[in-house]
Amino acid sequence: MSTPKTLFDKVWDAHVVRHVDDGPDVFFIDRHFIHEVTSPVAFLGLESRHVPVMFSQRTFATADHNTPTLNQHLPVADPLSANQLAALERNATKYGISHWGLGHIKNGIVHVVGPENGITLPGMTIVCGDSHTSTHGAFGAIAFGIGTSEVEMVLATQCIMQPKPKKMRITVNGTLGKGVLPKDAILYIISQISASGATGYFVEYAGDVFENMSMEGRMTVCNMSIEMGARGGIIAPDATTLNYLKGRELAPQGEQWDKLVPYWQTLKTDEGATFDVDLTFDAAAIEPQITYGTNPGLGTGVTRQIPVAETVKDGAASYKKSLQYMGFSENESMLGKPVDFVFLGSCTNGRIEDFRAFASIVKGRQKADNVTAWLVPGSHIVESQIKEEGILDILTTAGFELRQPGCSACLAMNEDKIPAGKYAVSTSNRNFEGRQGPGARTLLASPLVAAAAAVTGVVTDPRQFI
Repeated sequence: MSTPKTLFDKVWDAHVVRHVDDGPDVFFIDRHFIHEVTSPVAFLGLESRHVPVMFSQRTFATADHNTPTLNQHLPVADPLSANQLAALERNATKYGISHWGLGHIKNGIVHVVGPENGITLPGMTIVCGDSHTSTHGAFGAIAFGIGTSEVEMVLATQCIMQPKPKKMRITVNGTLGKGVLPKDAILYIISQISASGATGYFVEYAGDVFENMSMEGRMTVCNMSIEMGARGGIIAPDATTLNYLKGRELAPQGEQWDKLVPYWQTLKTDEGATFDVDLTFDAAAIEPQITYGTNPGLGTGVTRQIPVAETVKDGAASYKKSLQYMGFSENESMLGKPVDFVFLGSCTNGRIEDFRAFASIVKGRQKADNVTAWLVPGSHIVESQIKEEGILDILTTAGFELRQPGCSACLAMNEDKIPAGKYAVSTSNRNFEGRQGPGARTLLASPLVAAAAAVTGVVTDPRQFI
């Protein structure tokens, strides 16, 4: 009788080319996403060694990090960004790699365009020079971010040297309450185990909440696995997964689809399989979340007060430094905190479901005068959906403007930077010091919390509008 395996073990073991005792495995990669920031140096490495790209058809390039979100038809003004974008296009052409550059109808954030075009599939191994590659785990794939030298390694060999992480299962049972979105679920989990609580682990999400969650919600959850230190997150593929993928342009079609479905249906953790750590939470305990500190673990329910230092795991000194940066104090209420900027977008919450949620709050209301709102679709396909579904009309009537796709103010590597000292309620994934611009202060939240802040000008419980 075979030993019960976890989903993670099944996918991992199927991709080990060579096991090395007491060392990293040689690990085969099915899909390699590249973008303009972490690929140019890797290609220079290939050129210097006169090494070709081994499987160009397994590599996909898109421009996202440095791209402007206004006037994309004009030349990119920043010289460094322009050079990196040109290098991506040049290298993709030279090595025969699919390239969705600025202006391409399928261009967008790498972790948005991969799934929406059917490139991300169950049981795959996927890497990219970007930590939020963990997003693709929502499909039952092992997906994780890699460094530039590893990008070169994968381009040259389609393999990577990788130690096998330990396994953690996080189960959330019950039903999410009114106004509680997948972003709230993952922010709650991170607040409970801290921003380093899953370091060294690959996390499988299980239980009622994730089984009943949409694919877009699962992507949001897996996206932020890295924010609690995990190597990645994974969710077993099911009927929701197959329904999402079927018919997407680059997903398998016809007989090929029919052959793969039985295999995909085996991709789940066997009964009796064990994890190194097994955690369980109750969905009823989760309310709309918001962060108050400078790492994603420093968050709480939007109606609650900022905790005192003695109750926080990261240590009193660093905690107080974090509050000082944010201009907050212990025991303060988060409700009513003034907001200067609202950012809806990123690979965490730049999908159509996020814009639908945002629009559900702002419909029939007006943007607060003191708020600057940057609403940035994750891709041109999302942008088209926003227009086709009438969401753009709702946003425009409420006083908002839609920008063009890109990473935007998630990481401020482009023109979209939150000014120093300003407060931004952001649907992105990180609230580190200066993440959204030098001196910027980020409050991570769901699209509903962001929408409520956008129409009131202060931190607000979105449930009062539902």
